[in-house]
Amino acid sequence: MDKLPSLARLLALSCILCAPLPASALDQAQVEQGAARLYRERIEELRRAHSLDTDPAFHARVERILQPLLAQAARDYPVSAAWSWEWHTTPDGDENAFAMAGGKLLLSREFTRRLELSDAELAMLLAHEIAHAVLLHNLHEFEQALRLDPQWAARPFAELEHAVDHDQALMRQLASLNQQQEEEADREGLKLAWRAGWPAARLARYFYKLSRNSYAPYLDSFAHPAPARRWQAARQLAGQLDQP
Repeated sequence: MDKLPSLARLLALSCILCAPLPASALDQAQVEQGAARLYRERIEELRRAHSLDTDPAFHARVERILQPLLAQAARDYPVSAAWSWEWHTTPDGDENAFAMAGGKLLLSREFTRRLELSDAELAMLLAHEIAHAVLLHNLHEFEQALRLDPQWAARPFAELEHAVDHDQALMRQLASLNQQQEEEADREGLKLAWRAGWPAARLARYFYKLSRNSYAPYLDSFAHPAPARRWQAARQLAGQLDQP
């Protein structure tokens, strides 16, 4: 297959990202293109700072735990089987963990060490992030922003992409949806990792450690449910899944 020259591909992608959104809505392909761009930018920042994949043992541990989870995700959510999953690790403690549309993951070694995560608990964290991606949470967030303010449809997608993470007014409007998505990623991520072979009770302990290490375990944050509430929900679900 003929390929566009590198510069031409970049120009074509720029046209897609900067074009006004269609009045009808977005599609997942556009969201994945934007996520890939933002992910590359962050990865290059970490690379330049010598903070990318600096711990081979930790990186290998993440990959060992992650691969069966991705295989399970491909069975549960066939659309994800075609994604070019990419993951990196960083010693940067500010990152914690995140997933972006199309299967782009980043995990902080410092966050994992601070919570003293076992392999099962690390599997839960990774499954939670995988769930965000396979449940198309980025797409649904942008769609909700368009419903709240249809004027975004006449503006470049890159502006909306920036606003959902930086515009305080829009973020407040999206906070309820974001909390719902976190709860869904907790629930569906736990079930995904359980189907991949991890005991549910051991997975749920991730939320206990999250709550134990929180400064405000009983308070909702801007976009996350209270850690203690997440631990309670995970414990109840684990009890149901681990029944004979």
